[in-house]
Amino acid sequence: MTDSSERAKVQRIIDANLNRLKEGLRLLEDLNRYLWDDAELGYNFKALRHEVSKASDPSRLRFRDIRNDVQKSSIESELQRESLQNVVAANFSRTQESSRVLEELFKLEDVEHSERFKKIRYELYDLEKILQEKRF
Repeated sequence: MTDSSERAKVQRIIDANLNRLKEGLRLLEDLNRYLWDDAELGYNFKALRHEVSKASDPSRLRFRDIRNDVQKSSIESELQRESLQNVVAANFSRTQESSRVLEELFKLEDVEHSERFKKIRYELYDLEKILQEKRF
């Protein structure tokens, strides 16, 4: 990275995507745990959430800037879900996209974390197929 300002902005992106990924995983975990009583799938999402935590760093909080986030408002399509299947699809998309962002940005500072998020992304592709076949 070229300078400390750029590094800070990359850390902000990493922080946002770690949060987005954990939030999406939590929703998928809770649906499987509480709605469908599926311990196995629920555990898979929980295990992924704990794997994500290995890349967490409390010092990254100093880069968080919610007040100045230029895209914190939701767009119309984010405000509506027609079915539980839409909720599941949106959260799989959220988790997979965040995993990809993290995979790429961690290449700048920690290749081990980059590989971790690549594996998480592929696991999510597989879990999405399994969940769709079981529930929808």
